[in-house]
Amino acid sequence: MSVFFYLAAFIMVTRIAKTFKFSPLRPKWKPMFSTAQLAIALAYPFSEIAGDGISSIIAGGILLYLVYFGLREQDFKPFKPYLEAHYPLIGVAFVYGLTKLILPKFVSEYEEYSLIPIVAAFIYVLGRWAASKKQMEQINIFSQRNAELDRLVAERTAELTNQKEELQATLEQLQATQQQLIQSEKLASLGELTAGIAHEIQNPLNFVNNFSEVSMELIDEMKEELEKGDKEEATAIANDLKDNLSKIIHHGRRADGIVKGMLQHSRASSNVKEPTDINKLADEYFRLAYHGLRAKDKSFNAELETHFGDQLPTVNIVPQDVGRVLLNLFNNAFYAVHQKQKDNSEGYKPTVTVSTIAKDKQVFITVRDNGNGIPEEVKDKIMQPFFTTKPTGEGTGLGLSLSYDIIVKGHNGKIDVKSEENSYTEFTISIPG
Repeated sequence: MSVFFYLAAFIMVTRIAKTFKFSPLRPKWKPMFSTAQLAIALAYPFSEIAGDGISSIIAGGILLYLVYFGLREQDFKPFKPYLEAHYPLIGVAFVYGLTKLILPKFVSEYEEYSLIPIVAAFIYVLGRWAASKKQMEQINIFSQRNAELDRLVAERTAELTNQKEELQATLEQLQATQQQLIQSEKLASLGELTAGIAHEIQNPLNFVNNFSEVSMELIDEMKEELEKGDKEEATAIANDLKDNLSKIIHHGRRADGIVKGMLQHSRASSNVKEPTDINKLADEYFRLAYHGLRAKDKSFNAELETHFGDQLPTVNIVPQDVGRVLLNLFNNAFYAVHQKQKDNSEGYKPTVTVSTIAKDKQVFITVRDNGNGIPEEVKDKIMQPFFTTKPTGEGTGLGLSLSYDIIVKGHNGKIDVKSEENSYTEFTISIPG
């Protein structure tokens, strides 16, 4: 009779193992299923040696442990109704085994009656098995779909990871290229400054040299007067000498300021804002840009007009960054009037104007030229990176784009442009004051 109990235990393990065939949990439980099937298959013949009563009790114990283990594990929760259906069969196994040991003659005499509860409990298990078959099939389908979904998710995850790595590599390349382009643009603007700086620095150096020569002559004259004993004349010469020295100091500082400005322009931005005199900054770069173009083409002349606001407050900016913006606008303005001048426009007088004003807690810097203007169809594109109206080789298309980033993103300001073709172009920078 114990064969029914062992058969029920073997069927239980086999049925659950089959359901896990397409489940992602299969690798976790497959060794346990195989071990349990082997243990049940070996337990039956060995326990039969001890007799049918002992064999039935052992089979009941195996069934009870399997049900207990299955109900305890979260992974077997869907099989709870099927596992609980074995309770009657477990009870029959223990009752039959104990009765067989205690009352062997009674069991032998009523053997056919003993078979009834065993078969009934076994049929009940089979009935619950059949009733839950549809549910198990659905669980099996779900497991297959879940496994397929896991596979697709894994593939998609791997694909996205690869795409992320490729995009990251591309981003790093773009960032490196961007830095190279910015540096190239900065070096290009520094090149534009070189000629202007040479011109600007020559003036104070000439003054220093001239006043130094005059001072040497004055010293000789002062010695002569002292030797004559004319202290009054010597004192007058000393006063002239003092005036000369003050002028030498003034022009020396002027040359020093130009050199420091060039170094500040060439070095990387510190992004540290400091109170800055906008009028002084604009005037400095205005003249440098003009003389830079003059050094390239001696025939070029233009009228420079400045209208600087009185008592303009200092503004917290990054001087070298805003200086680059102004230099770019001035270079563009001089380029525009120079191109129009080349067209031999009759009666044309190249003029570039820079003006500043403070209003409504904003400082406005306006750069206007009377060049050829900007065509209406491209006006909206001029701030885009790499867009340029200049011929190939004469512009990178990054000047206005970088200027926009510096003013708008770096200083919370604005850049507005007005233009009329063949008439004028006017850029206005506004920065919070």
